[in-house]
Amino acid sequence: MKRQVSLEEISDGRLYGLNDMVRADCQDCQGCSACCHGMGSSIILDPYDIFRMTLGLDCAAAQLLQEEKLELNVVDGMILPNLKLQGEKEACVFLNREGRCSIHAFRPGICRLFPLGRYYENHSFRYFLQIHECKKKDRTKVKVARWIDTPGPLRYDRYICDWHYFLEDAAERLQGEPEEEVRSGNLYVLKLFYLRPYNGEEDFYSQFYDRLEQAKEVLFES
Repeated sequence: MKRQVSLEEISDGRLYGLNDMVRADCQDCQGCSACCHGMGSSIILDPYDIFRMTLGLDCAAAQLLQEEKLELNVVDGMILPNLKLQGEKEACVFLNREGRCSIHAFRPGICRLFPLGRYYENHSFRYFLQIHECKKKDRTKVKVARWIDTPGPLRYDRYICDWHYFLEDAAERLQGEPEEEVRSGNLYVLKLFYLRPYNGEEDFYSQFYDRLEQAKEVLFES
């Protein structure tokens, strides 16, 4: 999700790589779940999030939508799924009674990232620290790769970058087209990358890049 603000307004003024130390560690949140409330539709899921969640919960993405654990919204011109909030306090549907994350082992990438963000530029990105988002004070330093807590961080970063710029290109390709074509293109991306099940016994990235090549042929070469 693009934010129409300057980096100086929301960060400590630095950009970080995977091996850099950043003051993000809040000692397991110490029971705080503030960032799991009132986030609107901003916890957007990417295909790897769906891969992890459907394996962890042993269910299909379509079932999560049907059970209203996820919802669909238009994000920068594309229809994408996000975690659903509920109740007066707008709490994440996956918070348990103790206010802890019930899917922490396979939580989405944005949740792993917080309070970091990504700054995209020149077909790449760097990380930045959001200084107004986390309520915890006196956070300690932690290596970015460790904080994100995802196997194969270099491969993961490459995938995140490729997915981001694919969505940008797809939105640009569909912009200005008839409404029916825009809807058809969006539904194609949604079904291909989110609703078609992934094989949990196979490498995710190989499956993703096979689908990415297929999508590029359909959207950009037809």
